[in-house]
Amino acid sequence: MKKVLVLGAGLVSKPLVHYLLDKGYAVKVASRTVGKAEALIQGYANGSAEALNVQDDTHLEQLVAGCDLAVSLLPYIYHVKIAELCIKHKKDMVTTSYVSDAMRALDGEAKKAGIIILNEIGVDPGIDHMSAMKVIHGVENKGGKVTSFRSYCGGLPALQSNTNPFGYKFSWSPRGVVMAGKNNGQFLQDGEVVFIPSKNLFREYELLDVEGLGTYEAYTNRNSLPYQEIYGLKDAHTVFRGTLRNIGWCETMKKAQELGLFDDTPREDLRGLTYQEMMAKLIDEEESYDIIEETAMYLNLETYSTVIKKFAWLGLFDDTPLPDENNVMDMFCALLQKKLSMASDDADLLILYHQFIAEYPDKQEFITSTLIQTGEPGGESAMSRTVSLPAAIGVAMILEGKITLKGVHIPVIPGIYEPVLKELAQLGIACKECVTPLE
Repeated sequence: MKKVLVLGAGLVSKPLVHYLLDKGYAVKVASRTVGKAEALIQGYANGSAEALNVQDDTHLEQLVAGCDLAVSLLPYIYHVKIAELCIKHKKDMVTTSYVSDAMRALDGEAKKAGIIILNEIGVDPGIDHMSAMKVIHGVENKGGKVTSFRSYCGGLPALQSNTNPFGYKFSWSPRGVVMAGKNNGQFLQDGEVVFIPSKNLFREYELLDVEGLGTYEAYTNRNSLPYQEIYGLKDAHTVFRGTLRNIGWCETMKKAQELGLFDDTPREDLRGLTYQEMMAKLIDEEESYDIIEETAMYLNLETYSTVIKKFAWLGLFDDTPLPDENNVMDMFCALLQKKLSMASDDADLLILYHQFIAEYPDKQEFITSTLIQTGEPGGESAMSRTVSLPAAIGVAMILEGKITLKGVHIPVIPGIYEPVLKELAQLGIACKECVTPLE
C-alpha cells in the first residue's frame, strides 16, 4: 500500500484526504492541531493522524522519509524546506501553490533525485492553467493561433449567502486578501505593457458579464506577463489575468486604501484607543466633532454614500476599543473577520472564466471556458473541492506511474492536464466551452 503524507489539515484538505483514503492509500495527516487531522481520517482504517511542529526538523524529516509522496498544504513559505527533504529522501511532492524562485531552483536537484515536484495544481493556480492550455492546444492543433487571452477567477459567497453590504465573506484570515490589494498589476493589452501601481489597483477595474450569473467587477491580478511564455502565447497581443468581485467592492477598497486602512506600519500611538479615535487620527482630525461627516469630506464623498454606509456597518466609526494589534491593517482585518466571516451554513461560489480570440487562415473565433461551482451549505466548499481535488488526482497519477516527468513542474502539458480535467469532470467539476464565429 503506497503511503501519502499530507502536511496540513486546513480548510481545503478534506476532499483531498478523503479522495486518497477512498483510493486505498495509507494516508498520514500531520497538523499543528492534531484534532483537525484526526477528524479528517475518522472512520478510515487506512488513515492516521499526527501532531506536527513544522519547526521540528528531525520529526519533519522522519515523516517525509516514511512516505512515498508528500503533499504540502502548509503555507507556501514552508514548501521549499519540505521539497529539500523530498529530494534528500527521493520522495515525490505535490503542492497547490505558485512556484517560487527558490522552488524553481530545485529543478535540477529534483531531476537528479528522480522525483517530481508538481506545483500549482489547485484551482487558481491549477484548473486555470489546465483549462486554458486545453483550449490553446486545441486551437493550435487545428492550425490556429490565440491572439488574445483574458482570464478571471473569483471566490465569492453564493447568492443565498451573500448577506452583507460588502458582497464578500472570508473563510480564513482576511489579511491575505487585504495584502493582495497592495500588489502592483501588469498585463499586455493590444501589444502594449500596462502597469497598474497598487494605489490605482481598485480604480482600474472593468465590468464583466458572466453568463448565467450576472455582472462582476474585475481588476488585474498581479503580473500577467509571464503567462505569455508559460502558455506559449507567442502570437498574443493581449494577456490579462484578473480577480472577480461583486459590484461595489473596488470603490470600497479604493477608499479603504485612501484612508490608510491597508497600512501595516507599527503604530504605538493607537494603543488604548477606539475605532472612532483611530479614524480621527487617520484623517488628521484629532478633535473630531462628527467622524462620519469628516471622513466623508476627507474621501470626497457624501455622508449618505454607499461606501460610508459600509464603513459604518463594519464598525469603523464605533466607540469600540481597538484589538491588541500594533498596526492599522490588522485593526481593519479584525473588523472584517468579525463581520464578514463565512458561517457554518454558508455556501461559497467559485467562478473561473477564460476568454480567447483564435485566428485561423480563413476565420476568427471567440472562445469562452467557464467553470461555476457552488459549495454545499454546512458541507464541502467549492473552494476546498476545486483546490484539493486536482492535487489529489495528481497524487494518484504519480503513484500509479501515469506521470513519469521528473523535476519541478506545473500542469501545462497534455499528459497531466488531460487526465486530470477528465476525472474532475467525472467528479462534477467541468469547464463549459463555447465557440462563437467572429466576422
